Order: sequence, then C-alpha cells, then structure tokens
Amino acid sequence: MKNRRTPVLVSGLALLPSFAHADFLADSKASIEARNFYFNRDYRQSGAAQSKSEEWAQGFLLRYESGYTDGTVGVGVDALGLLGLKLDSSPDRSGSGLLPYSASDKRAADDYSDLGLTAKLRVSRSTLKVGTLLPKLPVVQYNDTRLLPQTFQGALVESKELDDLDLQLGQLREVKQRDSSNNEDLSMTRGNKRNIVTGSHLTSDRFNIAGGTYRWNSQLSTSYHYANLEDLYRQHYLSLVHTLPIAEGQSLKSDIRWARSTDDGGSNVDNRALNAMFTYKLGNQAFGLGLQRMSGDTGFAYLSGTDPYLVNYVQIGDFANKDERSWQLRYDFNFASYGLPGLSLMTRYLRGDNIDLLNGQGNGKEWERDTDVGYLVQSGPLKNVGFKLRNSTFRSSFGNDMDETRFIVSYTLPIW
Repeated sequence: MKNRRTPVLVSGLALLPSFAHADFLADSKASIEARNFYFNRDYRQSGAAQSKSEEWAQGFLLRYESGYTDGTVGVGVDALGLLGLKLDSSPDRSGSGLLPYSASDKRAADDYSDLGLTAKLRVSRSTLKVGTLLPKLPVVQYNDTRLLPQTFQGALVESKELDDLDLQLGQLREVKQRDSSNNEDLSMTRGNKRNIVTGSHLTSDRFNIAGGTYRWNSQLSTSYHYANLEDLYRQHYLSLVHTLPIAEGQSLKSDIRWARSTDDGGSNVDNRALNAMFTYKLGNQAFGLGLQRMSGDTGFAYLSGTDPYLVNYVQIGDFANKDERSWQLRYDFNFASYGLPGLSLMTRYLRGDNIDLLNGQGNGKEWERDTDVGYLVQSGPLKNVGFKLRNSTFRSSFGNDMDETRFIVSYTLPIW
C-alpha cells in the first residue's frame, strides 16, 4: 500500500507558523514497536469445518504524537503507521486474525499496511481529535489482541476542565478491523446464542458516544456512558471502582458494572448485564472473583471486533449469551520479590451456564481456562524485549471446542 497521506502530514507541518514549531516539535514523541506473533487454535469438536488456525506473522507499529502549537487554540497531528508481514500460513490454517485472507481460496495476504492520521485541537484542558482513533471507553474498546490494532475513523472530544471529572463526546463513522487495511461501516456482534436479530440494517455509519468519569477521592470513582449505534442499538453503562486499603501491601478492589442495552428500531436488542470483579491483593499476589449475569430477550450488544467491557470477557469467550450466568476465579503472581523482576504469571478459570439455546433446545454451558506467562528483560542488550506465552482451553455444550496457544515477542524503540 502506498502512503498517499504522508504528503498531507508534511504539508501540514510546513504551513505552521515558524514561532509555533518549537512547541509542536519539541513536545512531540515517536516510537516503533515490533511484534512477532505466533497463533495456534486447535478446533476439538467433531465435524469442525477446519481442524485448526495456525499462522505466524511479524508486525510493525510506528507511532507519532506531535505537541501543540502555541496560542489559545493549539493545533497538532498524530500518525499511526501499521505493517503486517506473513511468515507462515496456508489455506487450511488461515483465519487466525493475524492476516487478511481471501474468502475464495483462503490464502493469507503476504503483507498489509495502513497509515492513520489524526488532527487534534487543544483549548485549555479540552482536546478534539478527528481522524484515526483508538477509543478505550466502556461502550467501545478497540481490539489490540492480534498482530495489529483495530482502528476507527471519527471524532472525539475529551474534556478535563473540572478537577476529578473527565468527559467524552464523539462519533465513530468507520472501522478497520485488526486483520484488514480497509475501512468499513460499523456492525454489532451477533454470534453464539445471543439471539440478536437485525432487519434490513446490518451496518451503520454512526456510533454516537457521550459520558464521563468522576473521581470522588483516590479510592473511589464512578462513571456513566451512553452509546448509540444508529438504527441498531442504544446502551447505557454505569460503573463503580473502589479500592479499600486493608494493611500494608494488602487491598481489596471492587469493580462493579451495569449496562442496559435496547434496540434502536433495526434490531431486537434487549439486554441487562450486571458484572463485577473483586480482587484481593496480598503483596506480590492477587486473588480475583468475577461474577457476570445476562438477562433480557438477547445477549450483550457491542461493536463487532471490539473488546466488550465485561469482567468475564477473556482470551476466547465473552460469556455474554442470552440469560447466561458465569463466574471466574483468577490468580496473579509477580516474581519480583523472588529475585526475578519482569516475570509474571496469571491463571484463571471461568464457567457459564443457564444459556438459553433457543427454539426449545434447553440450556447450555461453557467453560474456559487461561494461563499467561510474561517476561520483560530488565537489562543487557535485550533490555525491554517482552515475551508472552498465552494458553487457553475452551469447551462448550453447543459451540466450538478449542485449545489455543499464542506466543508474542515485542520490543518498542523510542525514536525521539
């Protein structure tokens, strides 16, 4: 792909007044991240259309963030360059989410790329960004769990004019999925046993966002966010996060979330999602309990390809089917106190049941077990090189059974 948008960025820099160059450039920063990603998903259920997805790829992410020009209204620009290269794949193993592939012959592309530009304005303590966005809000969280991140096109205002209050207002128009270089209209996830049905409107080019977070003190914050995928669904999201200090090196964190989703004329969305995560931290260890419950005529609604803001959304499953009840036990361990700084372990087990299989088929159930081992090199010539091994087992009474392994090697090099 040719970077036709590069001249636009260069021309924009040239048009800035000379007195503004200092702040614009002096406050800028740039980095390049290299990701080497191996993915293997083995489908274990009988009669699977494909025995496994297995691919290996190399990704590069170039990030540039300028400063702002001087004056009442500061002007800046950000850029995100993405490049993915195929290292290993075949038609019988494609579809891992690492690489684009042809629907006709299932051959993965040798490479894919994209350049995203974002114009930004700053007034006082508020910023407006227009162009390529990486939103991370309860109602929409971009997906960055493969080689390259999912990106959106739109506009987003973020305001911090009042102390302890962060406000957001925006609209998303298009999305580029994590294994694509093409922008497309927005849609919502409908798979598994969600019972979500749409009419003639399968996609939309309007996703409206509004909301904010208030920090009552250093231990407590609450938030409310609203979203509307035009013609498809509306969503209200409330959350509360509280950390209770118990003793030195000990605390209890409560993360409680509630969402109400309804249709917007072009679907049957009707869902209430209550979920909470309680984490007890004891020195270098953490013990977590997650609870999640779906009710209503459908499962949870969220934009296709994104990470839903649910405590039981994990490596493979989201446990968000119609009427599903699920729980999670999680354990984290940091090896720094044992003389191994940079080494960490996470393991968890989740189980969901009471899933409405629809059409009088009764109730279904599913479970997942995940283990992550990560290491960040602390010194020497490989300092800041990260290694992560992720392993998961997922079983379902009504869908795919999967064993999955991911191995990622990453390194971020600051350019300036």
